[in-house]
Amino acid sequence: MSIAPETLPVKEIHLANPRGFCAGVDRAIEMVELALKKWGAPIYVRHEIVHNKHVVYNLRKKGAVFVEELEECPVDRPVIFSAHGVPKFVPEEAKKRQMLFIDATCPLVTKVHNEIRRYYDKGYKIIMIGHRGHPETIGTMGQLPEGEVLLVENKEDVEKINPLKYPKLAYVTQTTLSVDDTKDIALALNKKFPSIENPKKEDICYATTNRQEEVKRLVKLVDLMLVVGSENSSNSQRLVDVAKDGGCSDAYLIEDYKRIDWGKVALANSIGITSGASAPDHLVKEVIFSIQEKFDTSLVYDTKKKETIEFKVPPVLR
Repeated sequence: MSIAPETLPVKEIHLANPRGFCAGVDRAIEMVELALKKWGAPIYVRHEIVHNKHVVYNLRKKGAVFVEELEECPVDRPVIFSAHGVPKFVPEEAKKRQMLFIDATCPLVTKVHNEIRRYYDKGYKIIMIGHRGHPETIGTMGQLPEGEVLLVENKEDVEKINPLKYPKLAYVTQTTLSVDDTKDIALALNKKFPSIENPKKEDICYATTNRQEEVKRLVKLVDLMLVVGSENSSNSQRLVDVAKDGGCSDAYLIEDYKRIDWGKVALANSIGITSGASAPDHLVKEVIFSIQEKFDTSLVYDTKKKETIEFKVPPVLR
């Protein structure tokens, strides 16, 4: 890590708005905290509740135990399923074991789960635009029997699909993808399969879309873009991609203020700062404070856009 020279002060910090927690993340974290209050520790959580190391660490300190598979959970303690969603066999297995389980799947992910079941019941073969191995993709594809959902990660994958094998096709998407990349893949699908069923409403969630639009706006104003978020956070990674695609070659994902490259900061006259939908806002404030400690800065709030969507926790936790 390079040491910050004191010769070139940063003139402006442009703070993205909206940024950080979305309604689905807020709800999932609240569900773990309410479960701990109601039933005490330990509460088991299948997979990271959201993809952020700081969130997971803080919940672990309060008594949450994070596991990868249901079989790691004792039957006499509550288990929560992560915001990314789980394959259908997971709640079925929890019922068989007579476990108390709470599903923290984001309602916007549940909407996609419901979509593919509807398509499947009508005899469609379903294509999912998503990232292989991501928990949300695994959970969505796992709503149907194995082999019933085809995964498409890029336009090249579209070319490999044989039109003659699938007379009735529909597609859905992972909710945290790049809006522009997904649009290109969707166009390729519609070009190759003119009768393909498109989602009734955009699958990519409002928060992902809003944060990407804000980054597109900010990159026109800044030399350096810092995205606060964890490496395994798909929506955070996409914000870096969007910044680079928008012409800001100096765009980086940082876990927190400890990961700031001070050499890059010193060379920039204007910095954009945003955060992924699973990153707590105190991490952004710590990044800003760290820069202000070393450089003469002015903080610019360009937008006042507010997100008003809220998702309620299940009745069992209220």
